[in-house]
Amino acid sequence: MRRKVTEKPVIVLVRPQLGENIGKAARAMLNFGLTEMRLVEPRDGWPNPSAGPAASGADVVLERARVFATTAEAVADCTNVYATTVRKRGVTKPVVRPDAAAEEIRSRPGRSAILFGPERSGLETSDVALARAILTVPINPEFGSLNLAQAVILVAYEWSKGEALASPPEEELLPPAPQAELEGLIDHFTRLLEPRGYFLPESRREATRLTLRTMLTKPGWNHLEIRTFRGVLSALERPAPPPVVLPIDQEQS
Repeated sequence: MRRKVTEKPVIVLVRPQLGENIGKAARAMLNFGLTEMRLVEPRDGWPNPSAGPAASGADVVLERARVFATTAEAVADCTNVYATTVRKRGVTKPVVRPDAAAEEIRSRPGRSAILFGPERSGLETSDVALARAILTVPINPEFGSLNLAQAVILVAYEWSKGEALASPPEEELLPPAPQAELEGLIDHFTRLLEPRGYFLPESRREATRLTLRTMLTKPGWNHLEIRTFRGVLSALERPAPPPVVLPIDQEQS
């Protein structure tokens, strides 16, 4: 069975104020595979020279961004509209979290749009009225302020969980060292600690040795780590070099 291809949601920035924030939002979008941005009445006009540097390479999002005179025009071709806000603003709507919204977008036909309001005031009641649902996240009630890029990245990240995005490559770990190398390390520790009375009193000798063995065995050191440990112990084992005595300048007093 052929997998259904879901259209990616459109990110709509309603009356954004600063070009830098538009650029940062574009960066957040592209991080998680979203590329379609729509702008409603950007305060400083569009294009905005401050957006590019803030986007840090997300130029494709900015280049494709479209400007609309009203929020209604920006979402006219969308059947599923979500308004991001922490308050219902007098409009009764279903309330969903970003993960639930992502699942709904994938399961419903038609285009989807997610609205984000101006940095200072958020979406107006008339903007929220266009949405089918309110999208919000649990947040500290004593400090519920998110900047525009933070809000976009929270929603974009939840959307990305169902996408085939590449994760950072995992570093290949070396396997644990052979038991013989581990035994050599334990013997080295024991040889250095024995003459210094570490295993005294005699009644606790075996318990102390077992505790030391358990500690050194638990991490699963690889052979490079054991070699490093042995080098440290060998350095401590060698007599310390004599202190360097600098000649006293007889002319100074």
